[in-house]
Amino acid sequence: MTVKPMKTLIIGGAASGKSAHAEGLASNSKLNKIYLASANIYDEEMQLKVDKHKIRRGDDWTTISEPLEAKKKIANLNDNQIMLFDCATMWLTNQMLDKADVQSEISQLIDSIILSKGSIIVVSNEVGSGIVPENSMARQFRELQGLLNQELASISDSVIQVIAGLPLFLKQPL
Repeated sequence: MTVKPMKTLIIGGAASGKSAHAEGLASNSKLNKIYLASANIYDEEMQLKVDKHKIRRGDDWTTISEPLEAKKKIANLNDNQIMLFDCATMWLTNQMLDKADVQSEISQLIDSIILSKGSIIVVSNEVGSGIVPENSMARQFRELQGLLNQELASISDSVIQVIAGLPLFLKQPL
């Protein structure tokens, strides 16, 4: 009997505990764990954050750093793997800064998740709960992030919002 790979979206605000919750879910699986990091490291503060996350995950994870081509890494998953993609928000930022065709990139990312043979947990920030940004690029980012989050939620078996480290299940498999 083949087990359907699970697609999970973990969403919440900055520093809400999303990553730690996602890491816990992946760690509890019996699958080989892959961490797909989308962040570019531009300064010492970011490097310290990355190092802290690596220590928290432990040695039984394979870490892949890929700021733009997440879809290719997701497409290569097999059925004995679980991937934590952290995070879709940084990935979207990278796409915008790279002046990519963001709509096309979002579609390709969504398709790679749908077709993935492995299980995947995507971490993403909820950015629509704040004030309307004052500049055009920030408003465009907020709109695209909202679209991306809606697309991710629609294809996910499970959607969990994390607030103050506590999970709130928005969508659960039957």
